[in-house]
Amino acid sequence: MKRRPKAAVLYGDGINCHNETVHGLALAGFDAELLHTTDLMANSARLSSVQLLAMPGGFSFADEIASGKVLALKLKDKLKNTFYDFVDKGNLVIGICNGFQILVQMGLLPDSNPTAARAVSLCHNSHGRFMNKWVELEVDKKNQSGFFLGLQSIHLPVRHGEGRLVLSPELTSTAVETVKKQSPLRYRQDINGSYDRIAGLLNQKGNVLGLMPHPEAFVRWEQHPAGHKVNRGEEPHGLSILKNAAAMVNQG
Repeated sequence: MKRRPKAAVLYGDGINCHNETVHGLALAGFDAELLHTTDLMANSARLSSVQLLAMPGGFSFADEIASGKVLALKLKDKLKNTFYDFVDKGNLVIGICNGFQILVQMGLLPDSNPTAARAVSLCHNSHGRFMNKWVELEVDKKNQSGFFLGLQSIHLPVRHGEGRLVLSPELTSTAVETVKKQSPLRYRQDINGSYDRIAGLLNQKGNVLGLMPHPEAFVRWEQHPAGHKVNRGEEPHGLSILKNAAAMVNQG
């Protein structure tokens, strides 16, 4: 019997979707366990035994200053090289909602390059309101591999007040096109003013994914508000994304 890949799910400092993320990863085939931010900072070697690090959604440090910024500064101060080494070795990182915001603040997206200038930011929604609803999303036809293998049109819930992706004004036209190419997921309709309707980003290597929608919140059809009306022959879309992550580890 093939051994299940291992995943660490970060929690603490206000993160509040960690249990759902552990549950989703376990259903997808991972041996998933919680890892407190304090424990990771005290012993960064904890990451050496896992193949995926998940940064779940929530309100780390109550979204003080900007969503994800305080925790990103805390992690970057102590663990910057640890995270880059983890990614360079081909391990997977998935940041969901607040986790996506943290990855952007840390400089792990869209380029996992410690010297790269900030290319994007996640800002307040254009309508100025917190959103909590299910949305339709489109997977880019050129990015139907890795995390999104076999997916085209999917449903996932969003829960965010700062999910509008904004490009740095200093970006060249070439850099803008690079961001577009590394955007595997888009809202079918404009829901928050995000540039090019971008809902998620991959790094150039394809092993770091950040997305505003919550895949861990759609791993059973019972979670979908219209689950009794839709085709149950299809796998829940969030579970498909997490299963694809497990397949990526096994193939690596």
